[in-house]
Amino acid sequence: MTMRIPDRGRPTDDVLASLEAYRQDDVPWRQGRAFGYVFDARHEALDAGKRAYLSFISENGLDPTSFPSLLRLENEVVRMCANHVHGGDRVVGNFTSGGTESILLAMKSARDWARKERPTQGRPQIVAPVTAHAAFHKAAHYLDMEIVTFAVDPVTFRADVEAARAALTDRTVVLVGSAPSYAHGVIDPIPALAALAAERGLWMHVDACMGGVLLPYMERLGESVPPFDFRVEGVWSLSMDLHKYGFCPKGASVVLYRDKGLRRFQLFACVETTGYTIVNAAMQSSKSGGPLAGAWTTMMCMGDEGYLDLTRQMRDATRRYAEGIAAIPGLTVLAPPDMTLIAFASEGFSVFHLADLMKARGWYVQPQLRFAGHVENVHLSVTAANVPHVEAFLADLRACVEEARALPADDSLQSIAEAASHIDPATLDEAAFAQLLAFAGMSGAGVPKESAAINGLLQTLPRPLTRAILLHFVNELFS
Repeated sequence: MTMRIPDRGRPTDDVLASLEAYRQDDVPWRQGRAFGYVFDARHEALDAGKRAYLSFISENGLDPTSFPSLLRLENEVVRMCANHVHGGDRVVGNFTSGGTESILLAMKSARDWARKERPTQGRPQIVAPVTAHAAFHKAAHYLDMEIVTFAVDPVTFRADVEAARAALTDRTVVLVGSAPSYAHGVIDPIPALAALAAERGLWMHVDACMGGVLLPYMERLGESVPPFDFRVEGVWSLSMDLHKYGFCPKGASVVLYRDKGLRRFQLFACVETTGYTIVNAAMQSSKSGGPLAGAWTTMMCMGDEGYLDLTRQMRDATRRYAEGIAAIPGLTVLAPPDMTLIAFASEGFSVFHLADLMKARGWYVQPQLRFAGHVENVHLSVTAANVPHVEAFLADLRACVEEARALPADDSLQSIAEAASHIDPATLDEAAFAQLLAFAGMSGAGVPKESAAINGLLQTLPRPLTRAILLHFVNELFS
């Protein structure tokens, strides 16, 4: 594909029309038919946030002394978040581009704290439940740490504290819990994990990227929300996304620390250069002030009452979705949702085919592969935009279940998987990759219209080979 800057600029309307046409195969979030990736509230506060985003898009967060407006906005956003999760005056933090950056920063802080306070031989370890977000694996990969996962309860999907204890070693520096875990939407026993961390002198991090905004409102609405935030003694850091259930423009998240002494390990400064002095609070250096201004504006315009009302709507809709799914023969909700996340599995037919059939009807649901004894399933993140569509979704889901039952069983996957399992992931080349795609019914690179075959294949292969295939696939996507 040959692509160059055009010799002459195209008319603005023509360019914008092309841009709009590019969206035709995107996830249909504007219709409230997507259950992931975009969190939409259909509220005027979101429009205000987008306007603020554009008005600050050129301001640069690299140097807070040059743009004191951004310094003030960040301090105010962080203070609102800290108070929301019962942090008090000592809790500090910073605004980041998303949950992954927040988690990377917390893990970097834990690693550097351990280097100073409890140095170990070998790579420092992150110990996390098997349900912890992939960002912890990414942090370990980027920071030269090792991640050790432990089991969760097979019925509740909550972290098993005794399994956590057994996973600790003399190289462990940080223990992780989720509030809630993304895959199943349940809250880990944070007080027990934090007590274990305190007993062993470890850093305790709570991943509240999904629940940091919503769970305090759920508690105020009378829901039984297990303690997860800075009220829990022993919690040292917490990640909390604002572009999820805070409905702020992407990317907007915060990482919070119990005090400045812990946050100090996050900071970076460089004076060994002939250029200007660099001091960074977070990962990025130059960064647009747009996301920060958008987050501040959205939170200010939404207000406490606005968030509480949206939480009530989403909580009630989540119950209706979960009850409706559970009432469909062949579907099982894996765990009663602690918040607004639902995972459900199928029996007698492929859940991956079900996801494809729902996509053909204009719904986006998220398939999750079988792993560590947990069955393959479909994930829903219920947002305010999904609230009006419960009955339409359930009607289509019932119809798609019947269609999925009628599909012939695919007996080829196991034989394909057995043949592919002999491939060495380290030597997987383009020819072998193309052959695997062909086996799975895909020809060439690009975004597939259906993913049941490839998902079925991926979950039957050894994980190192699955990882190698995915890396090849994405490497081909970005041509």
